Amino acid sequence: MDRNRNVLMFLAALSFAYFSKALSGSYMKSTITQLERRFDIPSYLIGVIDGSFEIGNLLVIAFVSYFGAKLHRPKIIAIGCVLMSFGTFLIAMPHFILGRYKFQSSVRGSMNSTTTFGPCPASSAESTQAGCEQESSVSMWIYVFLGNVLRGIGETPVHPLGISYIDDYARSENAALYISCVQTISIIGPVFGYLLGSLCAKIYVDIGYVNMETITITPGDARWVGAWWLGYLIAGAITLMSAVPFWFLPKSLPIPVDKQLNANFTPEQTRFIKDSPSAMEHKFRPEEPANFHQMAKEFVPTLKSLLGSPVYITYLCVTIIQFNSLIGMVTYKPKYIEQHYGKSASKANFLMGMVNIPAVALGMFSGGVLMKKFKLGVMGAAKFAFGTSLLGYFLSLFFFAMGCDNAKVAGITMSYTGVEGLSYQQPSLFSECNSGCLCSGSDWDPVCGENGITYVSPCLAGCTSSTGAGKNTVFHQCRCVAVTGAGSQPSNLTASLGHCPIRDSCDTMFPYFLFLSVITSFIISLGGTPGFMLLIRCIKPEFKSLALGVHTLATRTLAGIPAPIYFGAVIDTTCLKWGNTKCGRRGACRIYNTTAYSFHSICFF
Repeated sequence: MDRNRNVLMFLAALSFAYFSKALSGSYMKSTITQLERRFDIPSYLIGVIDGSFEIGNLLVIAFVSYFGAKLHRPKIIAIGCVLMSFGTFLIAMPHFILGRYKFQSSVRGSMNSTTTFGPCPASSAESTQAGCEQESSVSMWIYVFLGNVLRGIGETPVHPLGISYIDDYARSENAALYISCVQTISIIGPVFGYLLGSLCAKIYVDIGYVNMETITITPGDARWVGAWWLGYLIAGAITLMSAVPFWFLPKSLPIPVDKQLNANFTPEQTRFIKDSPSAMEHKFRPEEPANFHQMAKEFVPTLKSLLGSPVYITYLCVTIIQFNSLIGMVTYKPKYIEQHYGKSASKANFLMGMVNIPAVALGMFSGGVLMKKFKLGVMGAAKFAFGTSLLGYFLSLFFFAMGCDNAKVAGITMSYTGVEGLSYQQPSLFSECNSGCLCSGSDWDPVCGENGITYVSPCLAGCTSSTGAGKNTVFHQCRCVAVTGAGSQPSNLTASLGHCPIRDSCDTMFPYFLFLSVITSFIISLGGTPGFMLLIRCIKPEFKSLALGVHTLATRTLAGIPAPIYFGAVIDTTCLKWGNTKCGRRGACRIYNTTAYSFHSICFF
């Protein structure tokens, strides 16, 4: 009875640890566009930062998985949770070191509504690089990188030691259900992570330090930066609390009756598990005193025996391919929704948390229930996992039919005369209609003309005057609005702040995109738990911690680290207009070729 109670206590503690690490990890994903804009860095560099978690994991995973299984597993998990919380706090540190966030704008927020000023300068508007000397010689994103590395190191023992502890001391018929519960809770964590990201993305980065009436941009603007640092403080505190229960749990528990004999494999398991004498000279049990010399001596033979399993190696290769797609999708899907369907970062994160992630959680849990109900063995689990993955892949092909055209931006996706065509060159931003103004081609301060076309700045729209203040500013006598107006001439040559609204046809397509996304996520995740049980059932029990550790090591090395980087690099190739820092170097992307972005993303996802 005590054993069952302790198993359930460990299950609850591990579920909370999974929840906290999943919350902070998903919150990191939800802030990628905020970090891009705050630190003025491209997507591939965000991929490097995101992959730094896997780098930290990679540094210690093999040793923690092998040696940790012989030590006090709950306390090692507790130490890991403490390290994760410190790393999360470190990520938020740059906010308190950097000065206030400044963005390019031709609007003075302090002006009253009767003041008129000219957005069309008579002298050169190019930046004189004033304030360039204030840019730090050491980029602040390094703190985010190091904090994420520390998070990766701390997360290392949670998965292999936690899952192996449950599988060691839970009854065989309950192990699959318990593990599916843990995995389901770990999926619920991202729901709250993305909702937290949605909330923080609505709050301006310097809230409490600036007068919000002077802020002329909205959360839907490509220059908007939310309070990204606030969520990391909250996530760090939750992760720190998750460490507490593990300090009070025992090192080992009585082994269930059905697991007392190591040779008690099912006939199906014996097809895949073969003894290796060199790796079986001495079988450690958790209740034995740790013998580091003996453990180190048998590490290499044990590893060779593990990697000699054809089923294990096949499973490893398949999951590496799947994880490349999964990690790229989770990292950049909110950004895809922002760019392709014109949603704000807050709305994209909200949809990920409330629509996509619950479908994954339901699929993971349902997979565990189905496996228990139908008593799927090793082969049954393998067939089920393969079938769901294949069906999900075929359904994802329908995403190609749900594309949207590029937004109409003069000088970028269409000419000033109304002819559609992409341009990556800065000279295309200039036209006869704005030749009377000495405009800067590097600025990004978009305005929406009454003709429904977006212009890169009021100056490039040929506007010569303005009225109003802050977000209510209206620009007048915009000569380019008349030139690119299709059909009849606009009655007033005016433009308002911000991008023009996305087209109705794209808004109509968005619900279908969400529906298909939910269905494919559910079907693919159905095979998650059976596939995972396949991993721990096709190897010897004493190899479980090491097998999980090597699996994590391989997927992190060959998927977790490179996937965000090459996904980000591919996304960067679709950028049509880059922002610039104070010192003139290339910053974050302001607008993408959404057609190419969509094609590349769907191919990888």
